[in-house]
Amino acid sequence: MKTLTTLLATVGLVAAHGYVDNATIGGQFYQFYQPYMDPYMGNNKPARISRSIPGNGPVEDVTSSAVTCNAGAEPAPLHAIAAAGSTVTLRWTLWPDSHVGPVITYMARCPDTGCQNWNPGNSAVWFKIKEGGREGTSNTWAATPLMKAPTSYTYTIPSCLKKGFYLVRHEIIALHAAWQYPGAQFYPGCHQLNVTGSGSTVPGSLVAFPGEYKGTDAGITYDAYKGELLNPSLTMTVLDMSFW
Repeated sequence: MKTLTTLLATVGLVAAHGYVDNATIGGQFYQFYQPYMDPYMGNNKPARISRSIPGNGPVEDVTSSAVTCNAGAEPAPLHAIAAAGSTVTLRWTLWPDSHVGPVITYMARCPDTGCQNWNPGNSAVWFKIKEGGREGTSNTWAATPLMKAPTSYTYTIPSCLKKGFYLVRHEIIALHAAWQYPGAQFYPGCHQLNVTGSGSTVPGSLVAFPGEYKGTDAGITYDAYKGELLNPSLTMTVLDMSFW
């Protein structure tokens, strides 16, 4: 039998980090994958638009396939219908105030048959649609508003985007000394859209995950608490900090 101390410690771990809990897309509410409930639902496991995640913990290896949509992510069976140019609202579980950093959102075009059986692998398929970093030299970061309930983050689907199926990769990067070098912690998750509209743009300048980030990038090795690179020998030219 677990002791009260052990149970409390487990609760603390569960509450320590976060993930996207739900969203409003195309005027509809969607409950996202619930890592501490869905795997145990058996035949009653609900169909989601978001891909599976193992929990609320981080990915710390930029070379791992887990940095794409999280560790063990599996395609979801459903897509949310949303018009190009519309706004999507994502609601995170309450984010810890010790995990400051940028919030970034990418999209990738899936096959014409949908995203439900597709994985991007390490192909260059992703294009960035929104990024938020640090406000000047303040201690306010894009993740800061998610530290107070009710949490809310919005992104806009590009109005020019060609209709079709898209995978959205959304993440917070916590910039602090973690368990292993380089120090940044990644909290990615992916959800699937069926984008409607009359746009014709198929974005270029695509990037890959893993591949877009390197363990030596200044924006990854930056410690937000010390205001310095974790490895002082690295130069700021690797990744312009104005990105954050």
